Amino acid sequence: MNIPQYMTELGERARRASRAMARATTAQKNAALLAMADAFERDCKSLLAENRKDMDAAKANGLDSAMLDRLELNEARVKAMADGVRQVAALADPIGAITEMNYRPSGIQVGKMRVPLGVIGIIYESRPNVTADAASLCLKSGNATILRGGSEAHHSNRAIAACVRAGLKSANLPDDAVQVIETTDRAAVHELVKMTRYVDVIVPRGGKGLIEMVSNEARVPVIKHLHGICHVYIDDAADIEKAIPIAFNAKTHRYGVCNAMETLLVAEALAERVLPTLAAMYLEKGVELRGCEKTRALVKSCKPATEEDWSTEYLAPILSIRVVKGLDQAIDHINTYGSQHTDAIVTEDLTRARIFLAEVDSSSVIVNASTRFADGFEYGLGAEIGISTDKIHARGPVGLEGLTSQKYVVIGDGHIRK
Repeated sequence: MNIPQYMTELGERARRASRAMARATTAQKNAALLAMADAFERDCKSLLAENRKDMDAAKANGLDSAMLDRLELNEARVKAMADGVRQVAALADPIGAITEMNYRPSGIQVGKMRVPLGVIGIIYESRPNVTADAASLCLKSGNATILRGGSEAHHSNRAIAACVRAGLKSANLPDDAVQVIETTDRAAVHELVKMTRYVDVIVPRGGKGLIEMVSNEARVPVIKHLHGICHVYIDDAADIEKAIPIAFNAKTHRYGVCNAMETLLVAEALAERVLPTLAAMYLEKGVELRGCEKTRALVKSCKPATEEDWSTEYLAPILSIRVVKGLDQAIDHINTYGSQHTDAIVTEDLTRARIFLAEVDSSSVIVNASTRFADGFEYGLGAEIGISTDKIHARGPVGLEGLTSQKYVVIGDGHIRK
């Protein structure tokens, strides 16, 4: 296969489709989304059969447990995909909305209109549900998309894409609005990130290595986060009955996800009351604990934490723990070692909560809840195309609005500039 030629053809088709999507009605887009959701549920057995091919190959190739968890589909996850698509269909259509319309002294009116970005390239690993999330959000926001999933999910992604295209056809929207790169040749990725003529933005979802490669090579703008080093800080003003289940859930709900807690910080005034109980719960769950000297004095089974541990995204049943003097040291630790993804405080002191919200420099900052809530579905976005730790354009879970831009609109009545 001639990869540059193949990618150019995909880009040309995507650009043409993006123009059709930009003028698609809300009714058309919603009809396509609902048909997609129905297709996921109708074809659940075939989706799971294709996913099983990927799972068998992944196990044979020695993929680790975190990657296998990301790759696996089951009936509940297929149902969740369908529910996410229906939730996107139920969201207000942002396209065409005009805001901030004001008269200027000259008599003209000036405002801003919400518009699609155009063509979005999405590069992701393992999780086949990203195919559904990305397609639904790009479709509702009036964009065309080129999807490049990991080779380990090749069969799953193709099966999901078939349901997506069926939904597009049923609503008389162009098939090329959602295209999946068929080749597993990595050269296709290197081409995609440089296609400035056809692609308006790249969204990489996957490991740090993938995202660094895309960021380094891309000529197209990138919405990214490199890794998720998330913290929970149990303040000395915390309610212990809240703190223990929050810290346990943040780590053990799922390990191989970017919003799982990787470091637990505990105020020294509460450490003796909190850590032995939590440590017993973690150890029963099979979590390896690595801690500072104060932590190890309270938890004898805890291994010593190294400097590297504080800046490591484990994506595994491993947790680093540090006892800190209080709020200021906790915030300093988070802003030094964190990845600006998601960090939480457990406290009953409103003033300390506000300081934490203001001073922790992360895309999601949470009070008295698990970091696992940092998710587009949980935030009411229907689904997310990724979580951005950038500070320009989009930050946090990227939903519909993050896939749009604004342009100025000016309305006059024969006005000329004097």
